[in-house]
Amino acid sequence: MLSPEKREQFQKEPAQAIEDDIRAFVRTSPLNRMPSTRELVVFDEPLVRFADGDDPLYDQYKTIISAAHLTPREALALGLDRAIEDLPARISVISWVLPITGETRRSNRMEKEVPSRRWSHTRYYGEEFNDAVRKHVVEVLTEVGALAVAPMLQPYFRTMSNEQVGLFSNWSERHTAYAAGHGTFSLSDGFITKRGIAHRCGSVVTDMPLPPSGRTYTDHLSNCLFYVDGSCKACIARCPAGAITEQGHSKAKCMTYLRTIGYLPLSEEYKDESSVYGCGLCQTNVPCEYRIPTKVEKMRKG
Repeated sequence: MLSPEKREQFQKEPAQAIEDDIRAFVRTSPLNRMPSTRELVVFDEPLVRFADGDDPLYDQYKTIISAAHLTPREALALGLDRAIEDLPARISVISWVLPITGETRRSNRMEKEVPSRRWSHTRYYGEEFNDAVRKHVVEVLTEVGALAVAPMLQPYFRTMSNEQVGLFSNWSERHTAYAAGHGTFSLSDGFITKRGIAHRCGSVVTDMPLPPSGRTYTDHLSNCLFYVDGSCKACIARCPAGAITEQGHSKAKCMTYLRTIGYLPLSEEYKDESSVYGCGLCQTNVPCEYRIPTKVEKMRKG
């Protein structure tokens, strides 16, 4: 239940109110803790940005990714069981990035073949917490009278594959983060934000009119050193599957390696709750782990 003061903030400064609320939830929620050691935080303070729900970029995703990839209007209409033409004239997308803590990243830097135990905890329980953030944002927006849907939590969300991009989903959190101006993609297929590449992304579509944060980069690869000047191939060396080359990232090789790794128990207490979905080695011990490396290079050369 929102306080009268919080309701007033949502009326006067909705964008700031949403950002403040997400930050507070991440900071205070007991779900943002490692289950086996409750004092260990899973994610640091989140980054929050907004995108125009009718940004032409979303229509481009239907060509870049697949015609099955949903626009925000389609995602909201399907989630509310409404016709697109019955939606309000203005819709927005709230996008957040949950940076993985330094301790977890440090633990994964030491690994060469499989993820560290803390990284596995973060990948599994961290995404459970990300779902909690999604649910929380939808509940808060609904309480203040807005329409809201978290596409990743909807029955229509699914993962597919095609010859063009291999595996893909009909709602991409990273592509939504790109539209909101959080960052750009990398040689490893990761997403480089101002807090680096080690993170989880989430989003909610709403009819609340929010000012788009805007994009400052020149293209979808401009935060990656390799694509800017060819000087970095650290993720290639870090990948135990050989799934990353100068031609990009092979999702098929990556998935084959993960199946080879097989079952990785999180701990004896939680050993039945997770398999290895991603090793994350290419996201740690690389120049983009916790920053945008191209900006650092520009400062050095300047």
